[in-house]
Amino acid sequence: MLVSYNWLKELVDVDVPSSELAEKMSTTGIEVEGVTSPAAGLSKIVVGEVLSCEDIPETHLHLCQVDTGEGEARQIVCGAPNVRAGIKVIVALPGARIADNYKIKKGKIRGYESLGMICSLAELGISDSVVPKEFSDGIQILPQEAVNGEAVFSYLDLDDEIIELSITPNRADALSMLGVAHEVAAIYDKEVKFKDFPLVESEKATAEHLSVAIETEKAPFYAARILEDVTIAPSPQWLQNYLMNEGIRPINNVVDVTNYILLYFGQPMHAFDLDTFEAETIVVREARSGEKLVTLDGEERELETSDLVITVADKPVALAGVMGGADTEISHTSRRLVLEAAVFDGKAVRKTSGRLGLRSESSSRFEKGINLATVTEALDAAASMIADLAGATVYKGSVSAGQLDTADTQVSTSLADVNRVLGTELVYNDIEEIFRRLGFGLSGNAEHFTVSVPRRRWDIRIPADLFEEIARIYGYDRLPVTLPQDAGTAGELTATQKLRRKVRATAEGAGLTEIISYALTTPEKAVEFSLAPSHLTELMWPMTIERSVLRQNMIAGMLDTVSYNVARKQKDLALYEIGKVFEQKGNPKEELPHEINSFAFALTGLVSEKDFQTPAVPVDFFYAKGIIEAIFDRLNLQVDYTADSSLASMHPGRTALISLKGQVVGYVGQIHPATAKSYDIPETYVAELNLSAIEENLEAAQPFSDITKFPAVTRDVALLLDAKVSHKEVVEAIRAAGVKRLTDIKLFDIFSGEKLGVGVKSMAYSLTFQNPEATLSDEEVAKYMEKIQKSLIEKLGAEVR
Repeated sequence: MLVSYNWLKELVDVDVPSSELAEKMSTTGIEVEGVTSPAAGLSKIVVGEVLSCEDIPETHLHLCQVDTGEGEARQIVCGAPNVRAGIKVIVALPGARIADNYKIKKGKIRGYESLGMICSLAELGISDSVVPKEFSDGIQILPQEAVNGEAVFSYLDLDDEIIELSITPNRADALSMLGVAHEVAAIYDKEVKFKDFPLVESEKATAEHLSVAIETEKAPFYAARILEDVTIAPSPQWLQNYLMNEGIRPINNVVDVTNYILLYFGQPMHAFDLDTFEAETIVVREARSGEKLVTLDGEERELETSDLVITVADKPVALAGVMGGADTEISHTSRRLVLEAAVFDGKAVRKTSGRLGLRSESSSRFEKGINLATVTEALDAAASMIADLAGATVYKGSVSAGQLDTADTQVSTSLADVNRVLGTELVYNDIEEIFRRLGFGLSGNAEHFTVSVPRRRWDIRIPADLFEEIARIYGYDRLPVTLPQDAGTAGELTATQKLRRKVRATAEGAGLTEIISYALTTPEKAVEFSLAPSHLTELMWPMTIERSVLRQNMIAGMLDTVSYNVARKQKDLALYEIGKVFEQKGNPKEELPHEINSFAFALTGLVSEKDFQTPAVPVDFFYAKGIIEAIFDRLNLQVDYTADSSLASMHPGRTALISLKGQVVGYVGQIHPATAKSYDIPETYVAELNLSAIEENLEAAQPFSDITKFPAVTRDVALLLDAKVSHKEVVEAIRAAGVKRLTDIKLFDIFSGEKLGVGVKSMAYSLTFQNPEATLSDEEVAKYMEKIQKSLIEKLGAEVR
């Protein structure tokens, strides 16, 4: 909301620096974004009168003699199409500064000396979007009463100061000059002095020529007036100045009045050309599917049943609260018009304006709310101004449909509650003074009082709202400051946070880079890499099918990221993500999904580049598995790996399930070549872990044990085994021997070939033994080896070589 300080001072007797006012308003509840002046940076710009204007042959330029109050005419070359003799214009003298700090100098144009510049508003830094329509392609023409040689700023109100307010939804009352005036009056304890709009009506009654009806609950009230003998013309300069400083382009006297009333009362209005109506009844209803309307911007809009429309003869003539129709637009030929003022449902207006991309000053006010108490007052004020500025005759009375509740809102509380909430020691006289300044009625006493809140403050409904009003007018800076009474608790990471940090540190230590991918994906990708797919959790109103359901795995989203990077020549990637996946076991329409903390990574390309000493090392299954082992080693957990081919999108021979204490907590493996091709990525290895399940199996931190000073003893054993025996089975058989002093088992060789025979293989292990309390003897170690060999022979049929 832009507020003209000059206009504001006409409504409230306040004369403080704009910077002080901005500070006061910001500290009492309405934030001020900044204060600017259109004249800032401009200098030596005066009123000039064009005495003569001659065309320069073979150019679009004109040679003008301009009186700038210096006694002798000044020659200026001007290219504006609307320059002519006899008009008052804006002249930048040599040495003047115009927009963008551009300095005007004497010069020659096409051989003609030019002693200055005749300016348009755009050249003074005024936005093209607010320059009056009649001067949008040329120079600004000043009123004839402007005095030659005087600075132009006062004639165009460029010396005004513009206060930009950041209006929050709860203070939509400040979207009008009246609302801002009430606010400033309360802050400085001043009286408001609002303008009178005397209205003279003719003997013709509006009700004899027009009727209105409402056929929807989304339009609580609609009123209209008729005016005739209207003369469409440019608005007076003072009105144009107000509109431009408030960020609105002047159009003509009728449209400008409706915009003035919009700014003054906060009441959106619209004017129709009555001679274009095909019937004498206006009906407000919801649009029918398939109906169309050409709006004022020339675009044909296809309407939906959620749109509100103003209709005549059952044909839409305006989108209620958003934009009027082109067929009933006010033009220079209009002589009779209908003025409307209404209340429309904010949600319906917002939905229509958002769908069509038609955000306007009117729609923003209907969305946030308007003052119900001044709807008809604003209608009468607009009729009064048009009668004055356009010579119109106003028909007697207005026609309306619906009802408005304009009564004050009654909110009750007590002084004890006020002081308890605010921590103050106010007395009842303080409360009386604050609500007097706000212009609210007050009755009762300290034990129980009732505040009559005017309709202009529709944000106040409950006692908490009263407490806020008391606090901000009393002064937030005057409220007592106390420290919390509670001693508080020491901050500590949760178990989930600790687990995530350990996993993150290990992943990044392994060279992986963290990414964050979307939690929303397609229905197919949501379950593509899920071990146990569940019901899909779908959005009711997805923006796109690509982001329509919650993911049940993170791999699909990571592969999209891999594909994006590979397409941009990033071939060596090591990415990881810690996030949530969503499992839905119940009814998706009735129950929320279960959130599961997950960790996933994706690897592709080379582990190390080729150089003159070593060959290139590509990512493989064992490299991916090594990262998983490092994570579980950091967590001090033992997991098992089982070959798996249940996931169709994973390579059936290079995928393993990861189990922790018999529970599957994830998988690691290569993306199936066909799947990789569909994602347009090279050979890629991935893994995903259920961190929630892992967290449940974490053990308490082990106390530190001293490092033994006694040496370890190592023995090697080579075994001849059936080719189907796995490393896991061998390790389990060794541990089944029950040797307490066995501290490490390491496989260091596997061999198979014709020399050994068909269906057999040789596996060699290094076994480490250590006693933390004494040095092991050879005899003890020999006994341990005997027990281990016996276990291997009995359980696996191994032959010790």
